[in-house]
Amino acid sequence: MSGTFMLDKMGFLLALIMGVIILVLGYPMGMQLLLLMFIFLLISVLATNYGARSKKRMNIFEGDRGWKNVISNGLTPTLMVIALFFTGDNMFLLAYVASIASITADKFASELGIFDVPFFLWGMKKVRPGTSGAVSVLGTFASLSGAFVISLSSVYLLSLPLSTAFFLGLIGFLGCFADSIFGVLEERGIGNKYTTNFICSLVGALLVWLVF
Repeated sequence: MSGTFMLDKMGFLLALIMGVIILVLGYPMGMQLLLLMFIFLLISVLATNYGARSKKRMNIFEGDRGWKNVISNGLTPTLMVIALFFTGDNMFLLAYVASIASITADKFASELGIFDVPFFLWGMKKVRPGTSGAVSVLGTFASLSGAFVISLSSVYLLSLPLSTAFFLGLIGFLGCFADSIFGVLEERGIGNKYTTNFICSLVGALLVWLVF
């Protein structure tokens, strides 16, 4: 494993602000909610740096992160905590977990799936590694694993029932497919990876109201 992970000053500042919002408005679960986000960050770094040398050879290694990455991944979870604070509705708590499960699933799929043969679901056309909207068998299993790492962590951190965590894991997995769908549009010049990532997290959160 050889790589780096850097966050620029604006990205760090935004991440700090979001962290404070989650910690304060998430009271009395603020620390647990923040720890769940830290788990996402930690395993995302591990996934990013896995096979870094190979990724660099393929010119698809992305170790540096900026404010756009922070917004695209962290805005939805932060909004869910704000909504939870003002409404007291625990559905927003579940949506918080689901949104993080979705972005984790997406991160695992994109960072680990490149070591398999990627293809578009529509037409089953094989494409180059790193193509937005592409899926792979390895990436699919990786995304499922990533989603369940987060959902099962919520059992310990937030005392959620195991059955609830199971469905949140599935929601996170499904949210990742929203990234694949909108990623195809990205390849056609509609949107970018940041808007696609935001949609992924938002879809994961909204699916909670369809499932629960």
